[in-house]
Amino acid sequence: MGELDGKVAIVTGGSQGIGNAIAHGLAAAGARIVVADLQGAEAAAEAFRDGVGLTADVADEAAVESLVAETAERCGAIDILVNNAGLYASLAMRPFTEIPLDEWRRVMDVNVASMFLMCRAVVPVMERGGGGRIVNISSGTPFRGVPFLLHYVTSKGAIVAFTRALAKEIGKNGVLVNCVAPGFTMSAGVEAHPEVVEKLRDVSVSARTLQRDQVPEDVVGAVVYLASPGSAFVTGQTIVIDGGQYFH
Repeated sequence: MGELDGKVAIVTGGSQGIGNAIAHGLAAAGARIVVADLQGAEAAAEAFRDGVGLTADVADEAAVESLVAETAERCGAIDILVNNAGLYASLAMRPFTEIPLDEWRRVMDVNVASMFLMCRAVVPVMERGGGGRIVNISSGTPFRGVPFLLHYVTSKGAIVAFTRALAKEIGKNGVLVNCVAPGFTMSAGVEAHPEVVEKLRDVSVSARTLQRDQVPEDVVGAVVYLASPGSAFVTGQTIVIDGGQYFH
């Protein structure tokens, strides 16, 4: 018996990288996994018993409403939501004066508005079921003030504030909202952009207390904990997972 047996978990951006590692960790604890992603959702879901893969743009209001309605219909409940989808590795590092406004808005839509839309759609389902867990994926960058990615860092800082405010608002209804903030992680998405690895890998590793590459699996334990019975009195919190680069 796993501690998440019988629970249904949606993982956005779950087809690869950190999201996929989280999905596998939740599945190992017994949860039924719903992978939501722009690409590869159905194929990724095949790795899980009774897994569901749904293609959706979680920054699109209608797509989110359809995703949540289909999940509730097919699975009967939604107990866990991991808001992982986001833009990062494909973004060029440059001075803030050179960031186009349309790129700024796209980052805010995908990294922040998607979480608002997902929570707005999912929380009523959780409340009808007696409660639930939301885990938002932020980043260590807003705690360290990383330069040349102002839109990304701002969006990830907003997620921390979003987590705290939403936790206060819906805690009375049995829905807990927490956040994890990974450091620079050698995921498939990052490795597909060698220029990002070249700029950030060595400087990140050298600044850590635990001086090695961070991999997606390093994030899994904290997310599973925040989705599990052991964290039943924890809400509004952010756990920084970066090998001791920043002490929060």
